[in-house]
Amino acid sequence: MNALNLAVIVAYLVIVAWVGLRLSGKQKSSTDYFVGEGRMPWWTVCFSVVATETSVLTVISIPGGAYTDQAFGNVELAIGYIIGRTIVAIALIPLYKRGGFVSAYQYLDLRFGRYLQGVASVTFVFTRLLAEGVRLFASAIPIKLLLSEFGLTIGYDVIIVALTLLTVVYTYLGGIKAVIWTDALQMGLYLTGAIIAICVLTGRVGASGWSDALHGGKFRVFDTDFALPHILTNTFALPTAILGGAIFAMASHGSDQLIVQRILATRSLRDSQKAIIGSGIFVAVQFAAFSLVGALLWAYNGGKSPKELGLTSADGIYPNFILHGLPVVISGLLVAGILGAAMGSLSSALNSMANSTVADIIRSFARREIPDDAMLRLARVMTLVWAVLMALFAMGFSATTGNVYLTALTIAGYTYGALLGAFLLGKFIKRANQIDAVVAFVVTVLVMTFVVRVVKIDVTVAGKMVEKGIAAQWLVPIGVLVTLVVGGLSSLLHPAPTPAPPEHVAAVA
Repeated sequence: MNALNLAVIVAYLVIVAWVGLRLSGKQKSSTDYFVGEGRMPWWTVCFSVVATETSVLTVISIPGGAYTDQAFGNVELAIGYIIGRTIVAIALIPLYKRGGFVSAYQYLDLRFGRYLQGVASVTFVFTRLLAEGVRLFASAIPIKLLLSEFGLTIGYDVIIVALTLLTVVYTYLGGIKAVIWTDALQMGLYLTGAIIAICVLTGRVGASGWSDALHGGKFRVFDTDFALPHILTNTFALPTAILGGAIFAMASHGSDQLIVQRILATRSLRDSQKAIIGSGIFVAVQFAAFSLVGALLWAYNGGKSPKELGLTSADGIYPNFILHGLPVVISGLLVAGILGAAMGSLSSALNSMANSTVADIIRSFARREIPDDAMLRLARVMTLVWAVLMALFAMGFSATTGNVYLTALTIAGYTYGALLGAFLLGKFIKRANQIDAVVAFVVTVLVMTFVVRVVKIDVTVAGKMVEKGIAAQWLVPIGVLVTLVVGGLSSLLHPAPTPAPPEHVAAVA
């Protein structure tokens, strides 16, 4: 049985790499390597965006969260995400497409100068190292469980290195085209896996299981507790999810190169807008599907806690069911789906980090123009460099406990506010120059580090007073506000800039 599952997984890995390389073709330029020369179909880009942000964190943590106490709160969160993406599609994507950029941070160069572009790029790659390190570690959780079925005790570090090597092959050779096409394939597989799990669980728990989950509060979507401490500290409180989620999505999909790069690969502005708004709708569907898996697993296990099931955390509940509760081959397909989520997220991160490094740092600060063939070679070298660093960072998270999905959101809170704030500063405060923007950016990162690490709020949980940090969705609005206030005040300390030529204004507006 295990041999059949292993054969399914190996076949999947081979097919993914072959499809990615086959559909991407030979990369002829750095533009082709980074944005596919702007010729990718919008629907594949849409699926790639979903696969990029989904990762293993969604596949294992959302069912785990629904199993314990979050219910369908992630669907509520997705509503805010759709609102935020719609704003990005209207306000920010036109700036990037009209400019013909391969990186979101090229807009900051055009509006402020290359030093802010460099600061933003460095911040992006550092944030991605941390966030993707958590994701890559999460990928090792179900794989380790699978290997234990064979009697093999292999550490997380070995699994992380192997997974990175598998992913980097098609990412290195095929560039963004390989990433987008394989992402689309991988999204289809892990979403199909969720549907299969729902069907199997429904057959086993029946109508009574659905009823138990309903009366157990597992289908609750909206958290309507409007008490002030709760709103500030709970990710799924209604205002936090909708308002905070919308602003968070503006940052993650409007100022994070990981997502913007995919959007820039579309054929037209309209295609870009369809891809980003459509991705929000698909994410809502995915959140609902994986939340339903968690609710039905709760009914299937009779409401037992993860510890009662012999698991260290709720993140192991869905992988445990895949390995022990499903027929052979089907369980292999679902594990392959989890691998697909891991590889999709990792390949996207590697390509976007190489893109930002080459386009925003090396090219911008080079003393002479770099030939395009040299740029393509640099892009591939940086893909390998970031792959090595990513694996090292993932190993550093091997002691992480709790919900890794929320851990990744908190990491983004350090820098997302400064990144989005820089774009909004350039768009709305015309007096601001590069010095104002850099000062505001640096101050915001320092302030947010203090907020994330130090600021705690006393809340009552299960009759006990505990300290909790500010919810991840509020970290971005706080960071944006700090950036705009500091940058705006700084801009008042110097004379207004000389009006730019009309053509420059048109490019920046």
